[in-house]
Amino acid sequence: MPNHGNKVLNFLFDLRMIIAILFAVYGIICVIWGAGFTPASQLDKAGGVNINLWAGIGMLVVAALFLWWTLAKPIEQAASHSAKESEAEARRNV
Repeated sequence: MPNHGNKVLNFLFDLRMIIAILFAVYGIICVIWGAGFTPASQLDKAGGVNINLWAGIGMLVVAALFLWWTLAKPIEQAASHSAKESEAEARRNV
């Protein structure tokens, strides 16, 4: 019988997922700040480029790529494989 709780924990604590969440949070903050709260003085300093907006969009793209990577190659396959190897090794040592 599969343990579905373990799959959820593997998914949430996968390093790729944590990185995706961090990039998404910071990306959303930068997009909101860049789209609505960037003063004209900062735009003048940056040569008219809204750096916060573009950096936020870039971070959201990176977050989407990490999320796609996490979903495309789940970590549970490697974990179950190493668990099977550990069990086999333990049986050999007995």
